Amino acid sequence: VQLVESGGGLVQPGGSLRLSCAASGFTFAKSTMSWARQAPGKGREWVSGIYSDGSTYYADSVKGRFTISRDNAKNTVYLQMNSLEPEDTAVYYCAIPDLSTGWGVGAEVLAYSWGQGTQVTVSS
Repeated sequence: VQLVESGGGLVQPGGSLRLSCAASGFTFAKSTMSWARQAPGKGREWVSGIYSDGSTYYADSVKGRFTISRDNAKNTVYLQMNSLEPEDTAVYYCAIPDLSTGWGVGAEVLAYSWGQGTQVTVSS
């Protein structure tokens, strides 16, 4: 299994970024995929997830601003991030989530596989 993120960078508050995660080594189309993030000094938290049927999950903190999508033909999952805030600054990770502990705030963040992460910095 390999998950390779790209698209991070430095952006001003209110700006946008699109993260990509190229996946290989497993049956992507049948897999739930997700994005998590970890800010400096904080624990890792789920940001968004997308099931094989296209249904989605979003953390309350990003609802209305972030959009997750997938392209099964390209084995790629995306995270479109709009109206970025300094509080969104974190390392963002692509993952095949283990949802035995759920998505919610405070839930233990488990995954069968993680990408290497990509830094997103929101600052003026």
